[in-house]
Amino acid sequence: MVSPTRRTRILQLLSIGIGAAIWMVPVPDGLQPAAWHLFAIFSAAIFAVVSAAASILVASIVALVVSIFSGTLEPSVAYGGFSQGFILLIVVAFLVGKGVVNSGLGMRIAYLLVRAFGRSSLGLAYSMVATDAIIAPAFPSNTARSGVLFPIVESLALSGGSSPHDATRTKVGAFLVMTTMASIGLSSGLWMTAMAANPVGVALASRFGVELDFASWLLAASVPMLLSMLVVPWILYRVFPPDVKATPDAPRIAAENLRRLGKFSRHEWIATAAFVAMVTGWGLSSVFSLDVTAVAFAGLAIFLLSGVIAPKDIRQSGDALETLIWFAILFTLSSELDNLGFMRYVGDILATYVDGMTPALTFTALTALYVLLHYLFVSQTAHMLALFSVFLGLSQPEVPAAVMAMSLLLANSYFSVITPHASSANVIFVGSGYVTAGEVYRYGGIVTLVSFIICTLIGTPWFMLVLN
Repeated sequence: MVSPTRRTRILQLLSIGIGAAIWMVPVPDGLQPAAWHLFAIFSAAIFAVVSAAASILVASIVALVVSIFSGTLEPSVAYGGFSQGFILLIVVAFLVGKGVVNSGLGMRIAYLLVRAFGRSSLGLAYSMVATDAIIAPAFPSNTARSGVLFPIVESLALSGGSSPHDATRTKVGAFLVMTTMASIGLSSGLWMTAMAANPVGVALASRFGVELDFASWLLAASVPMLLSMLVVPWILYRVFPPDVKATPDAPRIAAENLRRLGKFSRHEWIATAAFVAMVTGWGLSSVFSLDVTAVAFAGLAIFLLSGVIAPKDIRQSGDALETLIWFAILFTLSSELDNLGFMRYVGDILATYVDGMTPALTFTALTALYVLLHYLFVSQTAHMLALFSVFLGLSQPEVPAAVMAMSLLLANSYFSVITPHASSANVIFVGSGYVTAGEVYRYGGIVTLVSFIICTLIGTPWFMLVLN
């Protein structure tokens, strides 16, 4: 058996080999050498991430270095992503999310919902879905939200006599874990700021004339995502049912936890007010010409001035810095592939396969293929950066660009449970021992299919109504 270290080195060499092989192939007719060479660098980086040969941070930094030292990109172009406001928005929202956690507000919201609706396993599941949907706008990392939600899910499971790694896991724990994993993907699609990849997708879509802001995203996503939030827990309750249907003790346990939390603290009131103000500011940004990144910075300033977040919290926020670096780099590489004509070149090739299809069939086939290809990815962001512009370009001019863009943007969220590794948010849940990898493949596939059907049959006419 190959050791993890040896396997990683083999995959790293394979990543380099893939990039070198593409680089040495003669530049295809119709492409600039810089476009082909950047494709070689980008392909090596994406393969390294998909195969787990390197973290997305390491792969992106290496790609940046190679692209500059090889002369493929000018330094001023390669560093361009670091000046993008929407990337700063993501980083600031990470820090604001830490304030919601520090204040205890996220935990209180969960316990309030469990106390009100947690008398059954299905009610507990909907409580977790609602909690996630409420806190998601302030958490641009679904991985960070998994860290908030999992301790609550684990507490509910253990109190219901459901332990990991043994037969009792199916009492209630497995069902709650699977439902919460799915809900994280759905809430990521509901709010533009709920996943770091979303603002990137909005920026990429703008290249096709699609203008989305916080309010228009929420309006378009509300119908399909809220409907999925209602349907998905019920579907899982039918196909992956808990052994225990009634959970009469859960409200009592939640009430006890609320008593321990005591009255709303000063920090919780501040976090609530700042959170509501930020969401309102984002929602009205287009009406009052507010810069959404400035709104996020204003919220962060409130948290800092009030002491909800301390300067040391920012110094310790490694995730925020990492996200700033790799997002800025990969967004630039993806954008330059488009600017250099590579995406248009690939689109022309793939267009021969969709040529002659009706607009409805083109739309459905491209969305379905986009979803299925996520079986090959371990990062939703890497998937978007590699394929979003290509697939959106392929749909033109047959399919309205805004409709196609919104379909792909939501797919990038709801396919997060199609495999155990489809999202980094799954790691803590799959590693808990409450669900097996096989169950995630099976029931995650069902959940993804249900969301795809809802977004296609119901979301599409809604997109056409509100986005055109």
